[in-house]
Amino acid sequence: MEQITLYTWIGFSAFLLLMLAVGYLSSKKMKTIGDFATGGGKLGPYVLGFSFAATYLSAATFLGYPGWSHEWGLSNLWLFLAMIGGGPIGVLMVAKKVRKLNTKQKSLSLPDWLGDFYKSDILRVGTALILLFNIFYIAAQFVAGARIFEYLLGMSYTTGLILIAVIVVVYVFAGGALADIYTDAIQAVLMAVTAIVIFISGIVIFWRGSIADTFSGISGNLASQNENLVKVFNPESLHFYSFGAVFGAIAIQWAFASAPHLFNKVLGLKHEKDLGKMIATYVIVASLCVLVLFGGLYSRAALGDSVAAADLALVDYIIWAFPAIFVAFFGVVILAAAMSTTDGIFVSISTVFANDIFLKFLVKRGIVKVSDEKAQRIAFQISRMTVPVIGLLALLIVIRPPEYMGDIMWIGISGIAAGTMGPILQAVYAKRRAPARAAELSMIVGLGSYLFLYFSGIIPSTMSAGAVATFIGIATINIASWVLRPSTAVKPAEEGGS
Repeated sequence: MEQITLYTWIGFSAFLLLMLAVGYLSSKKMKTIGDFATGGGKLGPYVLGFSFAATYLSAATFLGYPGWSHEWGLSNLWLFLAMIGGGPIGVLMVAKKVRKLNTKQKSLSLPDWLGDFYKSDILRVGTALILLFNIFYIAAQFVAGARIFEYLLGMSYTTGLILIAVIVVVYVFAGGALADIYTDAIQAVLMAVTAIVIFISGIVIFWRGSIADTFSGISGNLASQNENLVKVFNPESLHFYSFGAVFGAIAIQWAFASAPHLFNKVLGLKHEKDLGKMIATYVIVASLCVLVLFGGLYSRAALGDSVAAADLALVDYIIWAFPAIFVAFFGVVILAAAMSTTDGIFVSISTVFANDIFLKFLVKRGIVKVSDEKAQRIAFQISRMTVPVIGLLALLIVIRPPEYMGDIMWIGISGIAAGTMGPILQAVYAKRRAPARAAELSMIVGLGSYLFLYFSGIIPSTMSAGAVATFIGIATINIASWVLRPSTAVKPAEEGGS
């Protein structure tokens, strides 16, 4: 273990120096809030496709989700369908239309975009406040980093938590979206290569003469431990215990594709015609990364239920199956996965405070009276100063380690999806724009439904509760739009009606 610790320190130090160098170089190119939020809208499809994949596939993919595979067996492979099916469909349904509409709006974030489209400050500020749910998402990534520091570097959980929080805060504070996007591309490559190696390793270790016999042997091993581990729907699983729960997981992944920190990637694309290339890059990279789910199954087959914790099942398998230098490399990659999502969310939240609340509400409405030039300078400073505050709040949420980091993360995703998907879909697909009041009602009812369904225990799965609430929000805006009957017809959304 000492050798693993030494190699991990060397590998992580080299990785951190590389990330900080990119962040420093990126900071030299940042002059406005637009540069901080979306990279100035001048980025290419391939780097954004890699960045989108790295941000979509957080540390939960490399620690939390394999932990679910270890705990609940083959039923967790439904995540393949959810993430490779639901996610891309969501991007294809929304991204192109959002990008086209934004050529006129020039919005920097989701609240900015919705507020401008519906001409509603209530929607702008309300959506901005809903995005604070992303603090739970950041907290889950901090847990991943802390677990790696704790397990491979011998730190206490609390020390590791503080260290990962400081690293990410300093990194985002310096570099903004440019640092986020370019380092995400590097991290995505590392994540895809790692997932492929892990997938192949189990085939080699458990080889029985053919691929079919090998996976049959793994399934037999799991069944001998617990028959529920090989069931299509595992009654012990929190998320894949029935067809309805699986549908909920797919639906919430579909909604997640329009999450604010992913939304910003679409707004950063230089040419609309390159959107297809961006999405194709994302699908290929994501498909490779999701192979890491098999690591949890291999861990259960090799180590039984003796792992330190579900979230560390993949790390235990890697220690068992690979030499020390590879264990260290995998540890660095998992830290990269945590950083690749966390930095993007920091940028999206800081943009909300600086642009959506300060510039587009307080300054525009005359509540704060300053010149345009000074307002831009203040907004830029707000975008950076928000970062350490959000980091501290996220750290406090997980000061005691949760049982499953994935559930902490989905508290944030589900709340945001429930409150925003109704207005988003209505904006890009409705032939007539919904009244602002209908969009505002959808936001309130969608979010309120999620909080009630999940925290009251009516639906125990964060993903299923989020999916149900999301559809309630979508239904609300459609019904409210019909009841309020807008008096004037406008152009279809795809034609740029505003």
